[in-house]
Amino acid sequence: MDFSGKVAVVTGGANGIGRAVALGFARGGAKVVVVDRDAEAGAALAAEIGRGRAIFCAADVTRAADVQGYVQAALDAFGAIDCFHNNAGIEGRIAPTAEYDEAVFDAVMAVNVKGVFLGLRHVLPVMIRQGRGAVVNTASIAGLVGTAGMPAYVASKHAVIGLTKVAAGEVGPLGIRVNAVCPGPIATRMVQDIARQVSPNNPESVEERYAAAIPLRRYGTPEEVANVVLFLCSDLASNVTGAQYVVDGGRTSAPALGVSQGMGR
Repeated sequence: MDFSGKVAVVTGGANGIGRAVALGFARGGAKVVVVDRDAEAGAALAAEIGRGRAIFCAADVTRAADVQGYVQAALDAFGAIDCFHNNAGIEGRIAPTAEYDEAVFDAVMAVNVKGVFLGLRHVLPVMIRQGRGAVVNTASIAGLVGTAGMPAYVASKHAVIGLTKVAAGEVGPLGIRVNAVCPGPIATRMVQDIARQVSPNNPESVEERYAAAIPLRRYGTPEEVANVVLFLCSDLASNVTGAQYVVDGGRTSAPALGVSQGMGR
């Protein structure tokens, strides 16, 4: 997967899956724009990739002005956007729908849905002008199946898949591909936080119980998700658009679990 001469933008790029994707693009030869609210980690990652090969742009993906800012920063620094990993997301709280906090619901939908929409809204015009580009939105297996106790997250990730399908149909004729990646349980801060919410005194038991229900018997790694994102952005996937690629160790092939037994990305 050769990204020499390409420019990649990764939101939520400072940590977890986004970090692994940013590093993967850099190893493939791309210039990388790391976008995140975590300025310290984002700047450190850009420095790690190297001056002239990466920049960091602090942004809140729920604000149109910030999204326009990272798009313009990419164009100012590198002149194009060839690959876009629309990845920033939050998990929210664990609670039944009948008890779910409205403010938390709004926050999750703002980042996970509006943030993805705004990314598409402001990156796609650049790709349309270029006549090329590949987008990968981060959905989740929570966008494919329900998980008790996560109404906001599940709703938001179903919406990401919907946005992916709509955009793919719209810009496919213009030479632009839009796909989604659906991680299952990945060894990241997000999944660790969910385990702590489910069992504050013994989060390890939640992780052990969940891993035991996965056919591969383990959590995935950020790098394993990154490999799929990079494939979808590469010329190897030149005939793939509007698709949802599951990276879950077989989780969605196993019997459904409640949040006390299992977790999404």
